[in-house]
Amino acid sequence: MGTFKITGGKKLGGTITPQGAKNETLQILCAVLLTPEEVRITNIPDIVDVNKLIDLLGDLGVYVKKNGHGDYTFKAENVNLDYLTSDTFKQKGASLRGSIMIVGPLLARFGKAYIPKPGGDKIGRRRLDTHFLGFQKLGAKFNYDSKDTFYSVDASELKGTYMLLDEASVTGTANVVMAAVMAKGKTTIYNAACEPYLQQLCKMLVRMGAKIDGIGSNMLHIEGVGELGGTTHRILPDMIEIGSWIGLAAMTGSDITIKDVSYPDLGIIPTVFRRLGIHTELKGDDLHIPSHDHYEIESFIDGSIMTIADAPWPGFTPDLLSIILVTATQARGSVLIHQKMFESRLFFTDKLIDMGAQIILCDPHRATVIGLDKQSPLRATTMTSPDIRAGVSLLIAALSAEGTSTIHNINQIDRGYENIDGRLKAIGADIVRL
Repeated sequence: MGTFKITGGKKLGGTITPQGAKNETLQILCAVLLTPEEVRITNIPDIVDVNKLIDLLGDLGVYVKKNGHGDYTFKAENVNLDYLTSDTFKQKGASLRGSIMIVGPLLARFGKAYIPKPGGDKIGRRRLDTHFLGFQKLGAKFNYDSKDTFYSVDASELKGTYMLLDEASVTGTANVVMAAVMAKGKTTIYNAACEPYLQQLCKMLVRMGAKIDGIGSNMLHIEGVGELGGTTHRILPDMIEIGSWIGLAAMTGSDITIKDVSYPDLGIIPTVFRRLGIHTELKGDDLHIPSHDHYEIESFIDGSIMTIADAPWPGFTPDLLSIILVTATQARGSVLIHQKMFESRLFFTDKLIDMGAQIILCDPHRATVIGLDKQSPLRATTMTSPDIRAGVSLLIAALSAEGTSTIHNINQIDRGYENIDGRLKAIGADIVRL
């Protein structure tokens, strides 16, 4: 499964460039199924989850050409729908949560789709109701085979409608939008997710010929069109990786510059790190994190303990709460971390407690962190990565800890971070892949 050996307690320094955004890429790749024409996408991250989806598209009959690093051309002219009922597809699709987003484009263009129950991180229940309720509103019918955990969806004719999503799911909104762009008539989606990556998808679809109003808001108006054409698209930098490097710089007391961050698309992320006492400087579109010997967590105006919680955009992304938690362990002060969306995402804190962190796991959704103010560095230990974001949080902890740590199951980290050991070595990290 792969292992990292990390010797921590060293200051890092230099520049690091964030990869293309994983979560945006998974949406954008599925959208190539909407047209028989060429779609060229650049800044695609070379990570496990993305490469799995590209392979799946190729198996489905999509022409895939790699033009260079992170630069691909796709042409979904000869899609083989029979592949969707094969055992190979059931196996591959089940190993990748992003595969659920091929359903919307397939329904829009071909009127039917199949999908195994997708896998992904073991971070708690991640239901698919929002996707299928949206498809049903557009006129689709679906069947779930509980024995094979296999979904089949049929929609000979999608019709525009009004819908109020039961949750502002990013992948659910993306899937329903891709189905609605070729439905007959007008579709209104209220309580839509409005993350920058969803905005990117909508802007790309508009360039392909779709008619979408309200981009960036939680209410989208879509006028269905008969067909879509080709386009080019560049993936935004990954905001989760940018947040990870901010936390890494603070924990290790390092002076790091993050290149080309697309600052307007970071939303509240820099503000939340400021609440932990971490200062950043914007230089052009580069984010500089100066060396922090100490950083102090703010209190609320009435003096009560700071609470940092996740929320739908423009609230704080749940993918960075693990990073915030580990960064807070070396701050001055205390903070309550409230992970509302996933009930298993905070369980990695037992590894941090073994390293000497002062954390009280209140329940599956809340943890109180009492910062050590860098007076007691974390201790090196051996641990196993449970999911992508917790894995990187443990890696950051290991880089700040005194001694040599070992992290097993690093394929979880590789699922979301491109060549992470190579890029960390370039800024001075002592990390070896075994």
